[in-house]
Amino acid sequence: MPRFSVIVPAFRVQAYLHACLDSVLAQSFKDYEIVVVDDCSPDACGPIADEYARRDPRVTALHLPRNTGLGPARNAGMGRAAGDYLIFLDGDDTLLPDALQTIADRIDATGEPDVLMYDYARTYWTGRSVRNVLAAHLDEGGPARFRLTDRPELLQLLMVVWNKAYRRAFIEAEGFTFPPGYYEDTPWTYPVLMSAGSIAVLDAVCVSYRQRRRGNILSTTSEKHFDVFDQYDRVFAFIDARPELALWRPVMFRRMLDHFSALFASRDRLPHHSRAAFFRRAAASCRRYRTPGAPVPRRALLRHGLLRLGARRTYQALSGAQRLGGRLRRGSAAVRRAVRGAALRAHYRIQLRLPLRSRDAVFAARGGGGYTGSPAAIEAKVRELVPGVRTAWICRSVDAHTVPTGTRHLAPGTFAHWTALARSTYLVNDAAFDRGLVKRRGQVLLQTHEGTPLRTVGTDLLDRPAAARGTDFEQLLRSVDTWDFSLSANPHSTLVRERAYPSAYLTLEYGSPRNDVYHRTGPADVARLRETLGIPAGSTALLYAPTHRDYRRVQRPALDLERLVRVLGPQFVVLARAPQLAGPGGHRAPHPRIIDVSGHRSVETLALASDALITDYASLMFDYVNLDRPVVLHLADIEAYEAARGTYFDITTFPPGIVARGQDELFDIFATGHWRGSRSAELRAAFRARFCPYDDGYAAERVVRRVFLGETDGLPLPVPSAARRTPAALPAQDGAGAGVKR
Repeated sequence: MPRFSVIVPAFRVQAYLHACLDSVLAQSFKDYEIVVVDDCSPDACGPIADEYARRDPRVTALHLPRNTGLGPARNAGMGRAAGDYLIFLDGDDTLLPDALQTIADRIDATGEPDVLMYDYARTYWTGRSVRNVLAAHLDEGGPARFRLTDRPELLQLLMVVWNKAYRRAFIEAEGFTFPPGYYEDTPWTYPVLMSAGSIAVLDAVCVSYRQRRRGNILSTTSEKHFDVFDQYDRVFAFIDARPELALWRPVMFRRMLDHFSALFASRDRLPHHSRAAFFRRAAASCRRYRTPGAPVPRRALLRHGLLRLGARRTYQALSGAQRLGGRLRRGSAAVRRAVRGAALRAHYRIQLRLPLRSRDAVFAARGGGGYTGSPAAIEAKVRELVPGVRTAWICRSVDAHTVPTGTRHLAPGTFAHWTALARSTYLVNDAAFDRGLVKRRGQVLLQTHEGTPLRTVGTDLLDRPAAARGTDFEQLLRSVDTWDFSLSANPHSTLVRERAYPSAYLTLEYGSPRNDVYHRTGPADVARLRETLGIPAGSTALLYAPTHRDYRRVQRPALDLERLVRVLGPQFVVLARAPQLAGPGGHRAPHPRIIDVSGHRSVETLALASDALITDYASLMFDYVNLDRPVVLHLADIEAYEAARGTYFDITTFPPGIVARGQDELFDIFATGHWRGSRSAELRAAFRARFCPYDDGYAAERVVRRVFLGETDGLPLPVPSAARRTPAALPAQDGAGAGVKR
């Protein structure tokens, strides 16, 4: 008897059925069967099902003699199912990798509940994936198993069949089946949840819910949407037959009103000539099943009242007034934005005619982010070395707390922001200032850049449209022409940028100020950082920091971190700085030894706190080797990456550490200790000598003395040899972390 029976009804989904079945067959958990129900589909769904059944004995192809609809097709699949648990998957949806293993683990951990509810993400034709906005209701805190009365908020989730696993013995004992017609999920999910003796939740995205542009049955204009009335008749009949469920009647009444209102408001479901009849049927159902007691939001009170009264014209007039009010509010907001924009432009033009403030300096980093990077290191050194200077930092209000006391915060797009850009003598950024910036005579603009370039940048992207993504190269060059100084960390960066960003600026080959912290932080401070991040004492912390893939519209994790921590064992933790892991389609709640640091503003802090780095093509590798700690490159897609983005040198022939071309190879590198062996140290030393010749903890001081104080004599300051530099050391530890070779 298999653990799971995955039931897949198929009707006119030939374009998606391969992906659906492949997503199940690719699961790491193998104890399952698939029952594909060909609902007399006129396309190739039947032959596709037969093809999979021939290839894999776990697949059964069931062909119905006539088209019965989604509910009866699922019933037919249940009739063939032999698994402990039933899982329903529509033929145009897919399971996420390891979904069945995750579901199986949670079922075991919660003592085999009657129903396990899990999460999904909506996946659009563009590739964008958005997690269910009510995912917080699936919080796994509290009792592992419960009844619906303990957590009634679960009814706010999407009431569909495919986001749950059902114990087959429970379903058969209760005699649950699907009715015919549209909205067949309604008289299944509500009765199942109300009757379940035990429910558990899983805070994990297990299903990718495809949002088709066209062809979705429930988005089709048809009188079959009237089936919704029969489905709620079935729900209330089920409640009336079981007196112990009477407490759910008010809740179901409100849910029914909300459902009717949503259907009537939808412009693409009901034929125009049938809308009046639908409203009359809805009003009749409301009068028949009216059960006060469930709280109704204030905004819905009038709508529900009009629906119960059958006041269709008043209801439509109210809806029309609300839509008109919305358009007026949006129009008014657009007018306000236009007026404010014109006022800001006028204000900026006036400020450009006023004298520069010789002691004012404006800083920004990473497109208006918080206080970080080389601009932050330079700003701190300016306040230390330049008497009387007034510094300001441009960032969003949400990041204002990162700006140090004594430095003024400027919110982008405000009058104060444009005043500072017009009248400050010094402008420092690692990206581009607003495209409306007018560089004045006497202003000094320092471009610090973000790290050392491995991937193609600037005008070198002209023949790489996938990476350029609509870059305005004329605007790029106008911005470059405003630079007075371009900061460079090494000769490689100098040669690349002077070609990729051609203009008359002066290159300062002084090192990277953001790396100064790696040479000025002691073991006690590192220990404090590790404690702040929640790294257990004695653990080896691996920082995982992959880069963006230009050739992918949707960023997907290239490394299975949960499998990695299982392979490495309990002495390792992973600091995951991978935005795609935190996105709406993230697979599951964080593993206790995976610390999500995707939102952490300071990558330098994360580097200091870690014992080693796992990355791919990220410029962080050039900075990290300053710490003389191991680096491992995971380059599973290097051919695709180089074809789309391009690189300035072959990172596989001159890497900062050991290279893995696949996930299993990476696991072996850590299992054997090769990641921190003598070869790793040799590669790191050569890489550091080439790309960190000036990083000694004094790069920011060199910049400030040259740009802000105008000193040229004695610059650049002498840089000690690599052998004499002392990067931040890890604190002494007991256990596995102490053995990391650096």
